[in-house]
Amino acid sequence: MHTNQQRSPLLLHRINTSSGCLKQSPQKSPPTTVSRRSPLPCSTPVPEAVERYHIHVLGPNQCCSAVIQQISAPLSTVWSVVRRFDNPQAYKHFVKSCHVTVGEGSVGTLREVHVISGLPAANSTERLEILDDERHVISFSVVGGDHRLANYRSVTTLHPSPAGNGTVVIESYVVDTPAGNTKEETCVFVDTIVKCNLQSLTQIAENSVRRNSS
Repeated sequence: MHTNQQRSPLLLHRINTSSGCLKQSPQKSPPTTVSRRSPLPCSTPVPEAVERYHIHVLGPNQCCSAVIQQISAPLSTVWSVVRRFDNPQAYKHFVKSCHVTVGEGSVGTLREVHVISGLPAANSTERLEILDDERHVISFSVVGGDHRLANYRSVTTLHPSPAGNGTVVIESYVVDTPAGNTKEETCVFVDTIVKCNLQSLTQIAENSVRRNSS
């Protein structure tokens, strides 16, 4: 996989690092049982309408993180790739194949994803939770399969870059910490996969722009 770090700076932020900003919403439940947190950093301005999608409910044995990617391509170009719940392998290179098993692409659709060898997983069953073409939000949860990422839920949002010449992609997630691993180790592992996916997405979208302008 070829990446271009200079053209597409990517920031990794975990909720247990000093660069992140914990945002805890008022709640009636005891904080030791369930908490509501956003892994987005205070240093990165995010529209409030986007930020609310990245507030996750965490149990005591869960962790969450977020990856932010700047892409030099129109939002419509990037969204046309991201919204395809039936074709994640278009930019997720760890996915070997994907088959929709229930539904036709609306919320509630289920897909069976098989991953490449070398990962601590074989397949996963995933449910489409959000698909908002107006707000450019897609979310899915892992509901079954042979893997170690129990109760994994991902939310991806797109919004125009502040300069107006590109797209900002934010992907955040919450997941159980597997037995034998720390929250830090879990976030490092998942962040690496998300980072690779978004770098691949950047290449695809920016290459599309170059082809269309030539």
